[in-house]
Amino acid sequence: MKATNPLLRDEARMLQKASRTNNADIWMTLSERLSQSKTRRAAVNLSRISRSLKQGETAAVPGKVLGAGVPGKISVAAFGFSGTARKKIEETGGECLSFKELIDRNP
Repeated sequence: MKATNPLLRDEARMLQKASRTNNADIWMTLSERLSQSKTRRAAVNLSRISRSLKQGETAAVPGKVLGAGVPGKISVAAFGFSGTARKKIEETGGECLSFKELIDRNP
């Protein structure tokens, strides 16, 4: 694990544990992507997420969500959100989730 941020390390460990207990490879993949160096970690704009999802779907971003673009009514789980991104998602009726909340909903 390359990450030195204690919160990031805890998230990665939680995702690894969820992968083992639920036998779901998606959580291990997210953990590996989240554990990468900061320059390799994802920083995704809302416009890209909106193009990829339909109304009511959920995205998991192993990094930070940025506020450029207009989201639909979507749920996004990520390690971090910019203030603008969080505000835009919630204004359109979407949800900003932590990985723990996403795992609880979809083991």
